[in-house]
Amino acid sequence: MHNISKTKLVRRLKIIEGQVRGLQDMVERGTYCIDIITQTSAVKQALSSVEDVLMESHLSTCVIDQIKKKQEKKAIGEILKVYRLKRK
Repeated sequence: MHNISKTKLVRRLKIIEGQVRGLQDMVERGTYCIDIITQTSAVKQALSSVEDVLMESHLSTCVIDQIKKKQEKKAIGEILKVYRLKRK
């Protein structure tokens, strides 16, 4: 995590943590299902945003370093791993 601020990333994750707690409360209160689903969608989008920030940082720092060190196979392997995870 070279290019991104850990503080900003932790802040985003804490917000997501609060959203998940809110979901738990909604379920416990018997909130209308569609309202819960709307909130789960927001949580998924927030997590996806965190992944995007991390991936951008990784591509612009770690992957470049790996290529400079002649570790192209490692770089390609990591990118493919993330690509496959995102497709699921």
